Amino acid sequence: MTLLHSPRRRLVGAAVGVFGLLAALFTASPAAATPGTEDPPTVREIPGHESADTDDPAMGTASTDIPGVDEIVHSRNISHLATVPSEVLQGTTSDIAFRDHYAFVGNYDGFTVYDIRKPERPRIVTEVFCPGAQNDISVHGNLLILSVDSSRSDDSCNSTTMPATQPEAWEGIRVFDISDLRAPKYVAAVETACGSHTHTLVPGKGAVYVYVSSYFPHASYPDCQPPHDGISIVKVPLKAPQKAELVSFEVLFPDGGFPGDATGTATSGCHDITAYPALRLAAGACMGDGILMDITNPEAPRVIDRVQDAEHFAFWHSATFSQDGSKVVFTDELGGGGAATCNAAIGPEYGANGIYHITGKGDRRKLEFRSYYKIPRHQADTENCVAHNGSLIPAKGRDIMVQSWYQGGVSVWEFTDSDNPVEIGWFDRGPVSDERLTFGGTWSAYYYNGHIYSSEQRGLDVLRITDPRTNSARSVKLNELNVQTQPRYR
Repeated sequence: MTLLHSPRRRLVGAAVGVFGLLAALFTASPAAATPGTEDPPTVREIPGHESADTDDPAMGTASTDIPGVDEIVHSRNISHLATVPSEVLQGTTSDIAFRDHYAFVGNYDGFTVYDIRKPERPRIVTEVFCPGAQNDISVHGNLLILSVDSSRSDDSCNSTTMPATQPEAWEGIRVFDISDLRAPKYVAAVETACGSHTHTLVPGKGAVYVYVSSYFPHASYPDCQPPHDGISIVKVPLKAPQKAELVSFEVLFPDGGFPGDATGTATSGCHDITAYPALRLAAGACMGDGILMDITNPEAPRVIDRVQDAEHFAFWHSATFSQDGSKVVFTDELGGGGAATCNAAIGPEYGANGIYHITGKGDRRKLEFRSYYKIPRHQADTENCVAHNGSLIPAKGRDIMVQSWYQGGVSVWEFTDSDNPVEIGWFDRGPVSDERLTFGGTWSAYYYNGHIYSSEQRGLDVLRITDPRTNSARSVKLNELNVQTQPRYR
């Protein structure tokens, strides 16, 4: 790695990132595009969406008009404060983590550190060039962890792509020391079976455990053999992160899990896991299965219950607990994030969220389905759109979530009444293209200390919601947030 000096310091390597998307059901091949920046985008508030003044669910139902290319539209309770485009990194933007007054945003080419002390004027502190799709990101104290789901020639930031059929190919997790945010240090790498598509941090005594989610094994891959059907667990000692090591591989589906059908993906591992350490629980979104786990022993998670939805879910993608841990929202990434699934033809129950209640106690706890939620705003056939990454807005006495929908934008929705979820605010841009299906939009949208941060492909968006249903969340202040390691907010 080379440290370049300019108005900001940046770590750069010599490799090119790899762009990839799962497209399990659709054959569309979207390509990343960068819209022109010569003219500022048009911004339009939608009349009649007085969400800040009423609890009427109809106020969350958006206009059926599809905005123009690059036009910004939003409900009146959402304010768009800033957009900060990437400078060095031009790969696909991915997940977000937070520590103190900083946001850490993954990118297929590395990661970016933003100073968000002034949310209306965020600035880039550091961009680190270290390719390894998709560079899913977490922070814990002075440690930053990246997922590498691209077969590399070695574990360095100067690595190049290498076929997964080669025994020497490497993929797994990388660990950085971020004590100096302007000069992060790469301190460790751990290879894991089938790489690391995403990961989840689970705190332990003197260490943090990394639950590594990966899938799609193949007999021709020496380091990713079928059936897989589990997660790798890496232990990172807090005082000696350079000694990070793989401590176990836990098989979660001894019977193989969902076998797959014409519309649903067969289970061969997990896509993403959300832990709720205070409750010693975790929820896993695992391709064809949703699972609930006991993580009392972080090195040996146990599956308590498992659910499937062969009729409506194509790919179980992610999970979010309610504040009290009595509910789980699972998302379905129909089309793998690359298809237009938010139009009238697909309908409201596909590519949506599924809301589940946790019933019973101990090992008898069960996941009980209640309803689906999908954004009520139809998107263009040129826009990739599906349920994606979101977080709770910790409003007192309510279950409210903010969520990314790729080119469907950002949705704020309430599921306090699990049988009747409703959108209460939203932010959207028009399509990247009105001529062809093109990849774009927001990957993750998370609430942190009073603001919403969205990793949009045009750059980091900062939003603010002003609504009596969410205003109480402003009193909740965190020093750190990894959404997949869900805190007890209150």
